[in-house]
Amino acid sequence: MVLQFITACCVPEASNLELIKKLAGAWKSLPASQKQVYEEARKTDWKRYGEQMAAYKAQLTPAQAAALKEERRKQMAKRRSIRAKRELNLLGKPKRARSGFNIFLSENFQESEGISPVAKLKKLFDTWQKLSTSQKQPYLQLAEDDKVRYENEMKSWEAKMIELGREDLVRSKKQRLRKKPAETAKQAEIAKASSAGNKAKLKKSEE
Repeated sequence: MVLQFITACCVPEASNLELIKKLAGAWKSLPASQKQVYEEARKTDWKRYGEQMAAYKAQLTPAQAAALKEERRKQMAKRRSIRAKRELNLLGKPKRARSGFNIFLSENFQESEGISPVAKLKKLFDTWQKLSTSQKQPYLQLAEDDKVRYENEMKSWEAKMIELGREDLVRSKKQRLRKKPAETAKQAEIAKASSAGNKAKLKKSEE
């Protein structure tokens, strides 16, 4: 019966999204009396699934049962993460600031040589590692500019979230001020390069 309902609503040439929309529309238009058949089928299937799962778990060893429980926990955590990310996208949360390497990657990925995306990524990473500080500087500066953009947009977004009563989405002061070790080292590298450049200019002018 359920298969007949799906078959009747489906169009062979339609995409998955179109099929889902068509099925959802058809389901909403059904009167409660006709939906009852499918609800009963769902309950029967769910009961059968419960019985099969109980039988399956009964024959597992303690180690296998623990592994199954851990796998289930990871699946649930992944689903919660996906739902949370989807909610943040709907609320218009600003995109995170990109690193210098991410900007370098986006500008050079299409032209990079490599059979697969992973091979391209590895090659570009190796290239990035070999770049001198002066060669990295334009990308690092763009990353700093993007960080300013992100912080400004986040302040506006968090103010909006407070107005909507979603203080749970607002970062704490500690989170805002915290810097990653990699970012701190990167900033030190920029400062060092800038200082060396200034010293060189000064020495040249004295000569």
